[in-house]
Amino acid sequence: MTVHERNLSASIDPVKLDRLAEVAIRVGLNLQPGQDLLLTAPAAALSLVRRIAEHAYRAGAGLVTPILSDEAVTLSRYKFGRDHSFDRAAGWLYEGMSKAFAANTARLAVVGDNPMLLSAEDPAKVARASKANSIAYQPALEKIVNFETNWNIIAYPSASWAKQVFPADEEHVAVAKLADAIFAASRVDRDGAVAAWQKHNAMLRSRTEWLNGQRFSALHYSGPRTDLTIGLADGHEWEGGASEAKNGIICNANIPTEEVFTTPHARRVSGHVISSKPLSYQGSLIDEIAVRFEEGRIVEAKAARGEEVLRKVLDTDGGARRLGEVALVPHSSPISKSGLLFFNTLFDENAACHIALGQCYSKCFVNGGKLTAEQIAAQGGNKSLIHIDWMIGSDQTDIDGVHADGRRVPVFRKGEWA
Repeated sequence: MTVHERNLSASIDPVKLDRLAEVAIRVGLNLQPGQDLLLTAPAAALSLVRRIAEHAYRAGAGLVTPILSDEAVTLSRYKFGRDHSFDRAAGWLYEGMSKAFAANTARLAVVGDNPMLLSAEDPAKVARASKANSIAYQPALEKIVNFETNWNIIAYPSASWAKQVFPADEEHVAVAKLADAIFAASRVDRDGAVAAWQKHNAMLRSRTEWLNGQRFSALHYSGPRTDLTIGLADGHEWEGGASEAKNGIICNANIPTEEVFTTPHARRVSGHVISSKPLSYQGSLIDEIAVRFEEGRIVEAKAARGEEVLRKVLDTDGGARRLGEVALVPHSSPISKSGLLFFNTLFDENAACHIALGQCYSKCFVNGGKLTAEQIAAQGGNKSLIHIDWMIGSDQTDIDGVHADGRRVPVFRKGEWA
């Protein structure tokens, strides 16, 4: 670590950083004695990685294996890499990850890279590299989306990310501000973080239990430039907060999280909707996304900014124009109240109700762990190389739950639970 990096890390409260590491292991993963851990993180987050490893071994971890990425190395590829290399990815690495997850290895991802890192690079190369990586990642991704092992994502306030969120501040000030925002959203800004998560999980569970008891066949959204009906998959199940992976371990996949979510029916979405917040995607900001659905598929798509990138996303594969997730988040969520655009889906999706293009989660079905891919598809689950969340909720959004007989029940009014 350079002197400059040490000075920046001094802007981050070490007590709260340690709490975040502890929460990641005890709440996020609920790591079990003897269980191995595969950890990915940006090199800038090394101080957090070290704390995570310490808490993991204190919890009885078998073997902690960290894999670090670096922004300068990533940019070197775009500056000096040969053209054909952008159609390749490290498939051998993802195959190894898949084997590890199949052997009950836990998965922890620390995010924190500059979200606009590739904004000045050739968008065609960015798209090609992303598609190649998505294809190569499939063996490992399937284990994650099928919830075969306990996994978790947390964040670290790198300097490059902090300057995107707080561009007017000096670097050390921006890092301190982003760190405080991450700690608050992750509920580690005060003592008793583990207990705070237990209380929060109980609240989210009460929401999912109510929704699962209703057995809605669809949700209807109305608001500014929005009239959207999202049919829900047959045998769908709402999830939120802590849930049980197929290996029997109860974990929190995302920290922070404010959402409850389920699987929409890929062929029963109709109407139009506009995004309520910008989407940061691979170095591009896509803003004011406006789409129209027919029979589950996006047939018209526009954006005030980043429309070309949006179109490339929608053309990824046959499932990219259909939905794989629908999630409910109140406008009064802590992340929404912060007023920040984090340029990171882990946070921004928890500021508003959202939908996701692409791959569905098998765990969002009754007995989803026992369903085959064919059964999931027959019940309305979508399959795709992508899973991209974007926000459609605001303080002007109303949502009704629609029963099979047409009865309507208020779910959200003016962006809040009804």
